[in-house]
Amino acid sequence: MTLESVMACCLSEEAKEARRINDEIERQLHWDKRDARQELKLLLLGTGESGKSTFIKQMRIIHGSGYSDEDKRGFTKLVYQNIFTAMQAMIRAMDTLRIPYKYEHNKAHAQLVQEVDVENVSTFENPYVDAIRSLWNDPGIQEYSTKYYLNDLDRIADLTYLPTQQDVLRVRVPTTGIIEYPFDLQSVIFRMVDVGGQLSERRKWIHCFENVTSIMYLVALSEYDQVLVESDNENRMEESKALFRTIITYPWFQNSSVILFLNKKDLLEEKIMYSHLVDYFPEYDGPQRDAQAAREFILKMFVDLNPDNDKIIYSHFTCATDTENIRFVFAAVKDTILQLNLKEYNLV
Repeated sequence: MTLESVMACCLSEEAKEARRINDEIERQLHWDKRDARQELKLLLLGTGESGKSTFIKQMRIIHGSGYSDEDKRGFTKLVYQNIFTAMQAMIRAMDTLRIPYKYEHNKAHAQLVQEVDVENVSTFENPYVDAIRSLWNDPGIQEYSTKYYLNDLDRIADLTYLPTQQDVLRVRVPTTGIIEYPFDLQSVIFRMVDVGGQLSERRKWIHCFENVTSIMYLVALSEYDQVLVESDNENRMEESKALFRTIITYPWFQNSSVILFLNKKDLLEEKIMYSHLVDYFPEYDGPQRDAQAAREFILKMFVDLNPDNDKIIYSHFTCATDTENIRFVFAAVKDTILQLNLKEYNLV
């Protein structure tokens, strides 16, 4: 047995998976170098759950062939898993905050749902449908809600269920490895790249994207009052700010335009009515319950991280699950990118 094989055996499963993903990225980068066609490469960055994968799905809907019924069926299991994940999170929140169930029988329902291994879920049937429906109707649990799927349980539990386009957009699938979506616009190839699943390892490969056309950075506006899953005292928006500061100061991206998407504006508008921005960012001195003032403050926080006064940070407020909003915003982004690259791509 060689030294390499001995070392490989000693690697933890987590380390093996990280190495596999890293190898996949390096393999993809190798093939990219062999592709000599002129193209605009857009690197999609942001912290977890900021909306990067949803954005790429929208590009497929707006500029590609969209999702056939067969494609949609491929998301059915993921929708079921998202429902269990959401309900388990709400049950844990109920326990942590000691919020009582109004209906005594929901304690048993909660126990049943908590025992499910979400990764093995492939169907959605009783007794789980009835248990989740009962829990969702409990006034206590509605304080913590992922409304979209849970308000549609009857439709999703139907034996003939086929995910809709909106179901596909909203389903949460953690990115592992590299996701690319190329599309042609005005005789120019746009290649959108999401490497979200490997941010922790980015120093190993991020230089391979030297001089990408544009950095598209997504921020979840609604995360101003949330903490990281792995760290109870680290604010998610502070993590996003730290990553943005790192990205825009990387030497490899100094010639790349930077476009900031302040995403999930719809969730901010809901949340700002009861969760005050000043409680998490004491420097905020604007009015409470004012989504417009809140999002402008958050935009300024990110723009102020730019150390180069001559570099423009382009910005847009978005709702990644709203196809018409993304269609409108990306039309403006496309025009900006093309204007900045007219000479290089012989568009004048």
